[in-house]
Amino acid sequence: MIRVLVADDQEPVRTGLRLLLQSLPDVDVVGEAADGVEAVRLAQALRPDVALLDIRMPGLNGIEATSLLAGERIAEPIAVVVITTFDLDEYVHGALRAGAKGFLLKESGPQLIGEAVRAAANGDALISPQVTARLLGEFSRPAKQVRQPSPPLTAREEEVLALLATGLTNTEIGERLYLSLGTVKTHIAGVLAKLGVRNRVEAAMWAYETGRVP
Repeated sequence: MIRVLVADDQEPVRTGLRLLLQSLPDVDVVGEAADGVEAVRLAQALRPDVALLDIRMPGLNGIEATSLLAGERIAEPIAVVVITTFDLDEYVHGALRAGAKGFLLKESGPQLIGEAVRAAANGDALISPQVTARLLGEFSRPAKQVRQPSPPLTAREEEVLALLATGLTNTEIGERLYLSLGTVKTHIAGVLAKLGVRNRVEAAMWAYETGRVP
């Protein structure tokens, strides 16, 4: 069971997120916070698997709270997924620099929120498709500077990587390629191992850098 802390200064939003998460069979909401200070205190006390934090909160905002829970100097970081209404580059960059494992818009459906929580709990990362292409485009470099995998990716791994880089979830990739969820996860694990990267965000960056995604 994935233990999740929810933090948002708007009670209706917290309630909605709690109900959404509690509807998932493998998720348990263990705490709620109405501001950033309370979110950090509860997260440090409860040690949830994932903290789902709003970007705009009183006391400490989501980025500041993320830094205190998942920053580089934190000995035992907690996986953080930042969720917001505002699709702004400064929020995306700030959250990821602070150590967030995911960045979602509140309009994301329950499937994507569930996958982001599961990915964060597994040490992976997931970003809303709406911001993925724009974010990754800023990191692109000439292909000649990018290390090529050895052994090379298989044709199926190339297909999975291309879809992953556009922001599709594992379930959506499986539906697009007529693969089971387990098979998709196996292919993604193979891609990460061959590329020598830690998560799907870094894999997607590599796909953009090498021209695999237009």
